[in-house]
Formats: sequence, structure tokens, C-alpha cells
Amino acid sequence: MTDLYTWFIEQHPVLQALLAGLFTWGLTASGAALVVFFNKTNRKLLDTSLGFTGGVMIAASFWSLLSPAISYVEMQNEMGTSNLPSWFPPAIGFFLGALFLFGLDKIIPHLHLFKKVEEAEGYPTKWKKTILLVLAIALHNIPEGLAVGVAFGAISHGIPGFEIGAAIALAIGIGIQNFPEGFAVSMPLRRQGVSKWKSWKWGQLSAIVEPIFAMIGAATVIYALPILPYALAFAAGAMIFIVVEEVIPESQSGGHTDLATMGLIAGFIVMMILDVALG
Repeated sequence: MTDLYTWFIEQHPVLQALLAGLFTWGLTASGAALVVFFNKTNRKLLDTSLGFTGGVMIAASFWSLLSPAISYVEMQNEMGTSNLPSWFPPAIGFFLGALFLFGLDKIIPHLHLFKKVEEAEGYPTKWKKTILLVLAIALHNIPEGLAVGVAFGAISHGIPGFEIGAAIALAIGIGIQNFPEGFAVSMPLRRQGVSKWKSWKWGQLSAIVEPIFAMIGAATVIYALPILPYALAFAAGAMIFIVVEEVIPESQSGGHTDLATMGLIAGFIVMMILDVALG
């Protein structure tokens, strides 16, 4: 295990981001594979898991993205390389990240969990419910991939406060919440009569965007350092948009509001511990 860690930290940040993205995708695939063993899911468990996902994303947005972005601007001001208010780049980046996901939400056809196909959002289409469900989760995973990539890309500059442990903690947290997410996608497909193999295939496919956008995020901040605080906050804004627009409403829609809320609290605590302990 030590040799593997040593090998990992010696790799180029873009490769690290790719491997971290593949890790988060792998946990999504593992969660989707549960469809092989179950023919139905417990809605209480699913709502709790969705709440947990929201908690992880909220905590990651602050501890792993916004806080480092603010600290970086403050450090630049102390060094005399910037005179911007410490809140300005994070605020702009956060808004642009939310706006980016808002735009994708309006353009890309998708269907949230537990909704009828007639309630699909985005550009009108006649695509099957399977594809629409996968696209909904794929939208969810884009900011997660960006967040992981930006975290690893920032390390390449040797900036104080941006450590390999924090990036790994973020990848672990995202991966943990991806596990139930994979099951949440594959199980509805199975209930529709889709085969177990196809249910797993579509369930894991929803996270394939994560390694792709992880590489994009890492490469962007490596070759354009001035945008680092904006990029960190951009990923945070995109994730918070997803949490508020999708994750929390879905976790509360089954009537198990207390369980979903406590799941969110648990997710926040887990991500906070990971970031503080490993970062």
C-alpha cells in the first residue's frame, strides 16, 4: 500500500486526477452492481443515501473548494501579487459555476429520479427514460469531476495549503457518496424490466464523465494558475446548484424527511473529517 501511495504522488497531476476520477467512477460502478443481488430497493435507505450525498457535496464545496480559494486570494494579497478582496474571486467563480449548471440543466434533456418521463427537463426529446435518467446523474457528476481535478491540479504549483492529502480526501468523499448513487440509478431501470446487465451498464455509465472532467479541471489550473480561486469556487457553485436543485428535493420526496436530513448531516460530517484528517 505504501509503495502504491508513493507511486501515486510521483505522477503528473493530470494523471493523478484521471486515476482519482476512475476511482470515483469505480465506486459508482460497484454501487450499480448491487442490482445483480436485489430486485427492489428500500426507499428509506435510498432517501437516506441521497441525503448523505448532499451532505458530502455541501461539505466538499466549503472545506475542499471555497475555503482554499479564499485562503489563496488572501495569500496573494499578503505577497502583494493581488489587491482583490478575498471574497471577490470565490464569489465570481461560485456564481459562474451555478450558472454553468443552470444552463446545462435547461439544455440537456434529463429526468430526475422518481419522476415520470413526461416530466423530463431540458430540451424536448423523445429519448427513452433510461437515457434521460443516466443524463440526469451525469449532470450531477460533472461538477464532482471538476472538483477532484482542480484539487489535484492546484498541487502542481506547490502552493501552501494545497496538499495531496486534501485532494485524496476529496476523491474519497466523492467516491463514497457515488456508491449509493450508482444503485439509485440502476435500480429504477431494473424495476422497469431492464435486464440486470443493462441496468448495471447504464448505472455505471452515468459517472464516466467524472474522470473526463477531472482531467479537464486539473489541466486548466495547471496551465492557467491565475484562475485557480475562480476554478475552485466554480466547482463549488456547480455542486451546490446540484444539491439544491436535485439532490435535496429527491431525498425529501419519499416522505422520509427526517432520515434524509440525518443522512445529509452524516455526509457533511464524514466529508469534513476526511478533509481535516487527511488535508
